[in-house]
Amino acid sequence: MLHLDQCVAVDPRFPLSGPELMDIFEGLALAFGLDQWELSLRIVDDREMAALNGQYMGCLGPTNVLSFPGGEGDWLGDLVLSAETLARESLLYNQDVHEYTVRLLAHGLLHLMGHDHGPEMDGLTELAVASVRLDENESLIRLFPTI
Repeated sequence: MLHLDQCVAVDPRFPLSGPELMDIFEGLALAFGLDQWELSLRIVDDREMAALNGQYMGCLGPTNVLSFPGGEGDWLGDLVLSAETLARESLLYNQDVHEYTVRLLAHGLLHLMGHDHGPEMDGLTELAVASVRLDENESLIRLFPTI
């Protein structure tokens, strides 16, 4: 189950709703074989993300996603996602916002599951993105809403 804490005002660059985020997490749970799971997702702005990144990771500036493992029972932990960084990077990398959100959340979720950066994690991330990807027509409509 996803506990959503959206701490930023609705931003047209982050057009995903709570139900869409829940669909993403259900798809990721299926892709990663998580039968029972709970986590929180906090959506923040770059200012708050930079503060968290400095405090917990010792890094300057915002990042796209941070993971804080839970470790008790079905509690996987907490994810923090910067809406501003996600929007900026999805434009920079020319990726659909939905697909890039799946990529970042899969990456964060894999950290909660105990994976570290490397080829295995990259492969699992891409596998998850492929399994949760919108169909081609829906993705095109998101990129070009006036079509």
